Amino acid sequence: MSVLGFALIGIMLGLRHAIDADHVAAVATIVSRERSFGRAARVGAMWGVGHSMAVMLVGGAIVVFRVTVPPRVGLSLELGVALMLILLGYRNVMRPSHSHAGKADARRPLLVGIVHGLAGSAAVALLVLATIPGTWAAVIYLLVFSLGTTAGMVVVTALMAAPAVLADRRMERFDRGLRLATGVLSIAFGIFLARQIITSGLFGAHPAWTPK
Repeated sequence: MSVLGFALIGIMLGLRHAIDADHVAAVATIVSRERSFGRAARVGAMWGVGHSMAVMLVGGAIVVFRVTVPPRVGLSLELGVALMLILLGYRNVMRPSHSHAGKADARRPLLVGIVHGLAGSAAVALLVLATIPGTWAAVIYLLVFSLGTTAGMVVVTALMAAPAVLADRRMERFDRGLRLATGVLSIAFGIFLARQIITSGLFGAHPAWTPK
């Protein structure tokens, strides 16, 4: 297959990667506070930038230098995602009032994207190594995969804001319910992931980890 073919596949898989359950759960807790399609899309873009930075740095090192990620490290990174989901959910449950802190909101999705990228970069890089023989073609694939993931998350976050944008802005009960719902779901999903990771042997003598 040509480099262009790999690039097209990378974009499509990147778009699909954006709607993974843990990604959606994390950004939903942030977007639930937005009342604008533009601001919501910006959350998705910042998440995509952070995710791309991590994938290109860690995934690129795996592809170029054939770095091996130990199972315990991989599980620890995935546990970081689970703990982050719990923290984001907790913030929504305990602090339901609307916030306009633009700088803080910009940094938050960037950090969330970096954490997600670190946890998922090994799986992406190993998939690339298994299907693309050339190093530069693999690096190009990582790049277009990241662009596709960013574009997908921009669309997802903009769509997530639709209920809040279309609803009456004075519906405080709706606002509070949305934030509480996203917070509780994020906490529940984070606990579920953490339990799976711990039972995989993170703290045992022989941890079992399959990048995914």
